[in-house]
Amino acid sequence: MCELFGVSSSVPVRVTYSLHAFAEHGGLIHPNKSGWGIAYHEGKDALLIKEPEPASDSPWVRFIETQPLTSTCVIAHVRYATAGAPSFANTHPFLREVGGQMHIFAHNGGFDGIWTTIPLRADAFRPVGETDSEYAFCVLLERLAPLWRHANGSPPPLSGRLAIVAEMAATLRALGPANFLYSDGDVLFAHAHKRHWDKGGGRFSEARPPGLSIATRRALSVTGLNVEATADDASVLYVASVPLTAEGWTPVPEGTVLALREGTEIARIGA
Repeated sequence: MCELFGVSSSVPVRVTYSLHAFAEHGGLIHPNKSGWGIAYHEGKDALLIKEPEPASDSPWVRFIETQPLTSTCVIAHVRYATAGAPSFANTHPFLREVGGQMHIFAHNGGFDGIWTTIPLRADAFRPVGETDSEYAFCVLLERLAPLWRHANGSPPPLSGRLAIVAEMAATLRALGPANFLYSDGDVLFAHAHKRHWDKGGGRFSEARPPGLSIATRRALSVTGLNVEATADDASVLYVASVPLTAEGWTPVPEGTVLALREGTEIARIGA
């Protein structure tokens, strides 16, 4: 069971993140967590910090805790390996360039037989690691790339991008739990499906919704996570695998794709 967290904001936010403590919100307390990562958009580029090790003893995590970085779009992930051994290449988030813009992807779930069910058509995007998640990201970018190639350096129309993301999400849902966060530098797309919920004693339920929850607030401070906006009039949206506070979170309906820009939901497509 992996944990996802994303931020979309109208102004840069400072994120202080203790991956080890944060993962406990979703019941991910197994000592052998398989890796962690966090990615920050910065214009057309992005900063990615990740490790294929438990976050509890990482000097990189201590750096993030004491030297918060700022961004208007952040995607973070704590991994519990199901496909692909713990390695740097298999650790989320994944990063690729398309149309002169860095794209970021992280996934919670698993896709049975994706390598034969959804073949890659060309060599433009190939996985570096062995995960079904990175493979799904490559397929998604293969389908989106024609839009970006004809956009002359600007983001393509949202309607076309959202349609492709929603179609891909529907295909992935047939293969297994398909919660994911995907950012193309302009929009943060969030797809909610199903997840395995903690039943206690090291036991988990069958996959069931909600796969993601969303909240709007200027600041967020919980165990393992602190987010602070750099302006008083900021609009900030948070997406997470599980609600991080007792109030203010709304489950995202199963099979829904949200499009978030600068802290505002600008579109959605339901199942």
